[in-house]
Amino acid sequence: MSNKQTTICSPISFSGKGLHTGAIVTMVVNPAEADRGIVFRRTDIKGAPEVPALARYVVDTARGTTIKLGKAKVSTIEHLMAALWTMGVDNAVVDINAPETPIMDGSAREYAAEINRVGICELEAERKVLDIKEPVRWAIDKKGVEVVVEPAESYSVDVTVDYNSQVVGRQTASYRLGDDFVTNIAPCRTFVFLHEIELLLKLGLIKGGSVESAIVVVEKPISDRSKRAICKAFNKEDIEVENGYLNHLALRFENEIARHKLLDILGDLALIGRRINGKVTALRPGHLANTETAKLIEKTI
Repeated sequence: MSNKQTTICSPISFSGKGLHTGAIVTMVVNPAEADRGIVFRRTDIKGAPEVPALARYVVDTARGTTIKLGKAKVSTIEHLMAALWTMGVDNAVVDINAPETPIMDGSAREYAAEINRVGICELEAERKVLDIKEPVRWAIDKKGVEVVVEPAESYSVDVTVDYNSQVVGRQTASYRLGDDFVTNIAPCRTFVFLHEIELLLKLGLIKGGSVESAIVVVEKPISDRSKRAICKAFNKEDIEVENGYLNHLALRFENEIARHKLLDILGDLALIGRRINGKVTALRPGHLANTETAKLIEKTI
């Protein structure tokens, strides 16, 4: 990776539904000058207020990462952040006309493809890298959740997920600086357990979700009541279960769930706002653990 700061070489545009709001979103990622960082700009609000993509501005981590500063609030930013940051983009201004990024197919595949298409341009300024000097740990011990960042000569992330699920099992995924993010991590889709869907719907979430944009894990036989509710929510005439997953969904990787958790943590740790040299080891990570870890490291800068 370059020692110089970078930005994308030309604007890239995306449109689609927000996962939780169901709002139709248009989002344009624009090149930006050195030391701008990644910034979200709400073009649908008078004055186009901005919120920098930094851990200090995280206000919610329920089913996604939300940042807010003043009137500028943007949700579910982790997939775009993972694509930009992991592919080497330091500076960009993201114009968005809704409170949530488009979910696309539940992964970062399209984001990564567009970044690849337009390319990454070097800027004159030197890139700033933070060396982790002392171990940083954030955990919920009772839930077996832990994120540890230790000193290292480069950046790496190791993720283990275990939900006591006979379908998912125990899965691992890893990233090393320079690994092929576009091919091996970006295509990995978000996931949800079937028993969580009805609760999420009652909470007014996943209005823009579909069985095409998420892996749905089925631990137990589906009741007729649940089947009807899901068909109605996702506008399907019928749904099926095969090998523990809904709708005959073909996994892109055997460990796609762990790889998606890796995608999430790469995006959330980008909110440190500076690249780090450190070894990250995460057990059952989620957006709360990821962003709280990012806040601890951000405070040391």
